[in-house]
Amino acid sequence: MNYFYYLCKIKVPVVTFRDIIGQQEISERLRTLADENRLPHALMLCGPDGCGKMALAIALATYVLNSGTYKVRGISHPDLHFTFPTIKLKKWNSEYKPISDDFIENWREMLTPEGSEEVNAYFSLADWMEAMKGERQQAVITVGEANELIKRLSMKSNQGGWKVSIIWLPERMNLECANKMLKLIEEPPTQTLFILVCREPEKLLETIRSRVQRFDVKPIAYADMVGALETRQSLDPEDAERVARLAGGNWLAAIEELKYDNENHLFFDYFVNLMRKVYMRDVKDLKRWAESVAALGREEQKRLLTYFLRMIREAFMYNFHQKELTYMTEEEEKFCQKFAKFINEGNVLGFQELFQTAIRDIGQNANAKIVFFDITMKAAVLIHTT
Repeated sequence: MNYFYYLCKIKVPVVTFRDIIGQQEISERLRTLADENRLPHALMLCGPDGCGKMALAIALATYVLNSGTYKVRGISHPDLHFTFPTIKLKKWNSEYKPISDDFIENWREMLTPEGSEEVNAYFSLADWMEAMKGERQQAVITVGEANELIKRLSMKSNQGGWKVSIIWLPERMNLECANKMLKLIEEPPTQTLFILVCREPEKLLETIRSRVQRFDVKPIAYADMVGALETRQSLDPEDAERVARLAGGNWLAAIEELKYDNENHLFFDYFVNLMRKVYMRDVKDLKRWAESVAALGREEQKRLLTYFLRMIREAFMYNFHQKELTYMTEEEEKFCQKFAKFINEGNVLGFQELFQTAIRDIGQNANAKIVFFDITMKAAVLIHTT
């Protein structure tokens, strides 16, 4: 019996290579390596948000774990282990090191929403933070998780074959955890496959990066995105093409664009208000703006600043009057018709550096009120630079 035919006939939440949006080339490459028994014991799938790297990881794990057997258990397979960033709950004492199992029910609910027979393999850190109800904290992978994984992988596999460890966002391991994980990857238990799913590989220890085989996952191709929007979201061709262009190869961005009250509308309002206030140089208003943004959670603040970076880029490119170079909603484009002239060769790099530095500072737990008030003061200077 054909393996994929079998999976399609049973009612369990699984992800196969057929379920992935686009990415045919890397899917075939991974499947071939598995068929020829040439998979490295540790590989890392790297790529931007929404490209499908987690879907690829789960599909590969499913393929490996069910090779030669029809005991399909999807994401609940006893030999499939998930590691992901977690937060610290108030009920725990200061010495406790959270592990993934503390949030495994939240994880499963996110991957398999109630009433769904499909796995939600396309999600962001923001989605996961919401699932943990920890939007105002920074999620990390602690040494407690490394200890737990070492213990689990040292046991025999339940099915007598492979054990697969999917580590989502390994760049969020703290140093103590990363060093233990390094040792585990260097000396892996028998028939164990590590799949690291990484968004920012440059933040991962060089010693870990050098011991895994890296596979770069590109943004979803435009044609594949359009096709998926038509079939999965029932969009007509014209709307599918518009959303695909805005999404830029990011399935999460495409889905977000379809939501009426999406986060980007909020970020757009913050951006417009900031730019209007810095132009007027009203210090009291700027202080109030900084305080309102400082009240957001840190992960949301970083997403906000990332959105600001995009808007600066789009405003600058708008000045060239070539539509194919810009990727904006109607609302954003309407604003840029008057705003774009204030973003020029003299200040575009300054704005980019300002927001990139702020993202770094927020990530290092700097005082948010100070960071955002500093942004307002420097932006007030940059906006008048020609």
